[in-house]
Amino acid sequence: MKAKAKSPVLWPLLGLAALVLLNAVHDTGFLKITLLDGHLYGVPVDILTQGSRTMLVALGMTLVIATGGVDLSVGSVVAITGAVCAVLLQGGHSLALTLAAALGAGVVAGSANGLLVARLGVQPIVATLILMVAGRGLAQLIVDSQVIIFKNPAFEYLANGFVFGLPVAPLLVAGLFLATHLALRRTALGLFIEAVGDNETASRFAGLAAARIKAFAYIFCGACAGLAGVLAAANIRAADAYRAGENMELDAIFAVVVGGTALSGGRFSILGTAVGALLIQTLTTTMYNLGVPPAIAPVPKALLIIGVSLLQSEKMNRWASELARARFSASKLAGPQ
Repeated sequence: MKAKAKSPVLWPLLGLAALVLLNAVHDTGFLKITLLDGHLYGVPVDILTQGSRTMLVALGMTLVIATGGVDLSVGSVVAITGAVCAVLLQGGHSLALTLAAALGAGVVAGSANGLLVARLGVQPIVATLILMVAGRGLAQLIVDSQVIIFKNPAFEYLANGFVFGLPVAPLLVAGLFLATHLALRRTALGLFIEAVGDNETASRFAGLAAARIKAFAYIFCGACAGLAGVLAAANIRAADAYRAGENMELDAIFAVVVGGTALSGGRFSILGTAVGALLIQTLTTTMYNLGVPPAIAPVPKALLIIGVSLLQSEKMNRWASELARARFSASKLAGPQ
């Protein structure tokens, strides 16, 4: 009888716990949370708030990777939607129109990627690379290559506000994660996505609309990136088309893969993605606390991701088990000296 497979969330959780312990030893106030004017403040709260945008992008990326694809354009979509928000708010337009336009821009971007990948058969890395490059230029064009600053308390509340003492942004993200998890696991949609990612040809022969499912994944990813762009603009009260969303696609892919989603498609974990995104954000905070120079900051991040990925690898675990059994057998044959 085969042993039950380990949860894909196990190793990311252990990595997150190790980082928290390291920070707690280095800085005794790391886990301290204070209540000031009815609001919670502290490093853990900051990690949740700052990691909200990465979690949003990673959520959409989870579905795309689960279908066997990848979306490199999410960082540019974040820049586009942030630019749209800034221009509209500076022009005096309503909050509802601004949010609708921003999310609409994300959906249009996702639809463009879905069309290229699902309908025209363009390789995902090529199709999304087009928007990754062109989208950044489009964002610059929208803001006329300037950093647009705006003031709108209602819009800023989305990223910097509090509800019952808790920050709004993590609550919004948690609600979206829960809704997505229920939609994927309480309906057949999650099984359809896994089937398409595992074997697209077989899923088509089984009667699944593989192209529509893949297009939906890219549209959902674009919408998530659009919402992340809204939070990014609201957080700094400005739109920086050059810096907004920079390297966010890499952090999102890291969070998804570390969280247990198969990069080849098929198996995915929404909970694992959330843990992976928190792991990435905690690692970033850890490097700041330890005084790691920004120039070499990506190196520890890459090492951690390689380590967690190797621990999750079935082949690596099988090889380690075989090596342990071989050493145990050799020690038994050698006998007592």
